[in-house]
Amino acid sequence: MILYEVTLDAEPAVAPAVEEHMRRKHIPAILASACFRRIRFAQASSTRFRTSYEAESQADLDRYLREYAPALRAEFQAEFAAGVTVTREIWIEREVWESGSGTP
Repeated sequence: MILYEVTLDAEPAVAPAVEEHMRRKHIPAILASACFRRIRFAQASSTRFRTSYEAESQADLDRYLREYAPALRAEFQAEFAAGVTVTREIWIEREVWESGSGTP
């Protein structure tokens, strides 16, 4: 599994609008691309958000980055030209432990 993680650090004045935009518009648009099997949106503080996108394969992530990301990033940048710092990372899942299984 490939995890594509995007962290947003928003200034307090725009943080509520950023959260609303992510939940109502941006994440649903990404889910509609069918490149990810699951998307999680989390909040660490009133101004820090993280979205974790789970792709089945590198090919799915590559398709998203090639076919969808440029337009979605441009749309986000147009909506929030200032006040938001974006960090993107790609993680490759190596092992998973689940409660009750006793083994990975």
